[in-house]
Amino acid sequence: MAAMTMKATKCPTDELMFTNCAVVNLADFSHFGKDVKHIEINTGGGRPYVFSIRHWNDIEHGCIGFNAPSRKWAGLDVNQMLEVRPYFFDPNSPTPQFLSSATLEVGFKQKKHITQEPFDTKQLSLEFLKMFAGQALTVKQQLLFNYMDKTVLTIVVKNLEAADLNAIKAGQKAKPIQAQIGLLLGDTAIVFEKEESSPIRLIGQAVGLQPRQSIINPSWDFQKMGIGGLDNEFNAIFRRAFASRVFPPEVVEQLGCKHVKGILLFGPPGTGKTLMARQIGQMLNAREPKIVNGPQILDKYVGESEANVRRLFADAEEEEKRMGPNSGLHIIIFDEIDAICKARGSVAGATGVHDTVVNQLLAKIDGVEQLNNILVIGMTNRRDMIDEALLRPGRLEVQMEIGLPSETGRFQILNIHTARMKRYKKLSADVDLKELATLTKNFSGAEIEGLVRAAQSTAMNRLIKATSKVEVDPEAMEKLNVCRSDFLHALENDIKPAFGTSSEALERALARGIVIWGRPVSSVLEDGSLLIEQVRSPESAGLVSVLLEGAPNSGKTALAAQLAKISDFPFVKVCSPEEMVGYTESAKCLYIRKVFDDAYRSSLSCILVDNIERLLDYGPIGPRYSNLTLQALLVLLKKEPPKGRKLLVLCTSSRRQVLEEMEMIPAFTAVLHVPNLNTPEHLIAVLEESDVFSKKELQSIAKKIHGHKVFVGVKKVLALIDMARQMEEQYRVVKFISKLEEEGAIDMGTTVH
Repeated sequence: MAAMTMKATKCPTDELMFTNCAVVNLADFSHFGKDVKHIEINTGGGRPYVFSIRHWNDIEHGCIGFNAPSRKWAGLDVNQMLEVRPYFFDPNSPTPQFLSSATLEVGFKQKKHITQEPFDTKQLSLEFLKMFAGQALTVKQQLLFNYMDKTVLTIVVKNLEAADLNAIKAGQKAKPIQAQIGLLLGDTAIVFEKEESSPIRLIGQAVGLQPRQSIINPSWDFQKMGIGGLDNEFNAIFRRAFASRVFPPEVVEQLGCKHVKGILLFGPPGTGKTLMARQIGQMLNAREPKIVNGPQILDKYVGESEANVRRLFADAEEEEKRMGPNSGLHIIIFDEIDAICKARGSVAGATGVHDTVVNQLLAKIDGVEQLNNILVIGMTNRRDMIDEALLRPGRLEVQMEIGLPSETGRFQILNIHTARMKRYKKLSADVDLKELATLTKNFSGAEIEGLVRAAQSTAMNRLIKATSKVEVDPEAMEKLNVCRSDFLHALENDIKPAFGTSSEALERALARGIVIWGRPVSSVLEDGSLLIEQVRSPESAGLVSVLLEGAPNSGKTALAAQLAKISDFPFVKVCSPEEMVGYTESAKCLYIRKVFDDAYRSSLSCILVDNIERLLDYGPIGPRYSNLTLQALLVLLKKEPPKGRKLLVLCTSSRRQVLEEMEMIPAFTAVLHVPNLNTPEHLIAVLEESDVFSKKELQSIAKKIHGHKVFVGVKKVLALIDMARQMEEQYRVVKFISKLEEEGAIDMGTTVH
């Protein structure tokens, strides 16, 4: 079709400027004889531009008016001469031209138009279609949008898709086709994106869009998570951190709700913190999680550590600027976060690198330019070392302790780690996983996995012949079977729980056994048993502390160890001065604090604090003692364990008077007195238990000490009995009694009537 030459001018009125059309005089197009709605202009650069036109009779003949964005897009100058010809959209064209969807980038025209109020993309779409339906759009075209006569917005056409009308007419299923130029229809789906670096806020779902993508991966099966014993913890994390992200952004906006940006998983090693973080990353329909070990952030060059932190958040920042609330979720997982987030001011040295890294991380998570499309998951064994500012709401606000698994949890973990063995029939029928779950008290998930590995290695070892050469049984494939005995062997010899019973220390204390030489001993055991039941009781406060006091060598430690043993608590720890020889006061306090902190992680715990006066550095000459250790013990003896945890503290002391002066006695729930042997009958009862002396010898000893004063500790008597084992029989009785006299245990010169 023949072209005509026209001169480019400015748009004549503000009202016409917001139409984004080329303004022409109707008379200039009358000779075409058709209803011309669109024109194609050529500026001489070889690229044609298509505009919809508006008629305005007051514009000079031969002139065509454009607003500023149109002139900028087409590269037009005022008074430039243009080739203009009519343009028609043809339904039968082989190139689809009728738009099914259009993606538009939106921002504010001027600073005075900036508002913090969010724009609902649904309402924006309706207004845009109302104003511009029937107009031509071209990719990269720039438009003005006077939204509801309140705010002037700029629009850039980012992408166009056109419907294949010929395929639709033929009854075929037609996929949208990318288009450079197209006609905007009344039912075209409009997708709005936020202009990069623009402060505009978009919410909602545009007209014609598919339902928004769920944040939860649709192929995810919660039953196959492989996290044993952490169901309650995972449910709590989901409620706090992800429930708000399941809802559409507009609902969250209406609530004025901000998403949780950080989760801290803390607890003993091997309890499943890293596994849970990994599963969270797989569960979410989000970007691939960035997993970084804390020490990897640190760098020897100045400023590089902080730059490493900024790089982790760069992708999230870019997408937030571009898409606003519709941005996808970016997950950053910090393993061993305590390595880089220690309390500021706590790290020695002049560089202050740790402090600046913490500052940078705080600024990125919840600073002035805060991001709402991130989820930071931190993991640590040492929550106490992390800077407090990182733990406040808005940062790592969901703090979940991943503790030792319960019996049910241990059964789930054993099922997970033996599932493949069951499938291939390599697990013997005599293996009862419920029995193993009961036997593995205070085992972490990693220790249970290690137990299964140890049982497997024991089973495999049966089929290996180690002679001059290592040979494997040729029928090993068929014979290999992991039995109950393999698991019991692993429990006995290979895997011991880090937070389990101090069995060796208890065995040392009970090496000679418990000698019930009289009513005083049985009374202590009976009262101790009642106190153990008090700890177990659901109605109890959760903390019971007991002091066993008495003269030196009266057997206090053995009785305390016996009570700890019969309690059958999953966590039993012995805190003894012999383990802290050479420790400073501060080191002692930290050690004792760690023992109590470890105990709080188990549902039922028992701590045996042996020989308190030695722990306090007490000396009768001076006198002298460690006030720092005393105050630490006083605080810990009165501190209630966390909710749902029960703690029994058994302490022994030979210096009750000293503890009274230190005001320690009121800190105990109960004080049990452990007396020395104080009658000849008590002494004979101990000798009868030993099986060292014959019946005749016992009668001789009883006759010699009858009516005399006796005062001796059972520990001293047992030591003398060991000595008597080495004596010749004819001298045994005389020598034994003389040794008792030398020790002051018996006064042969005093007769008791």
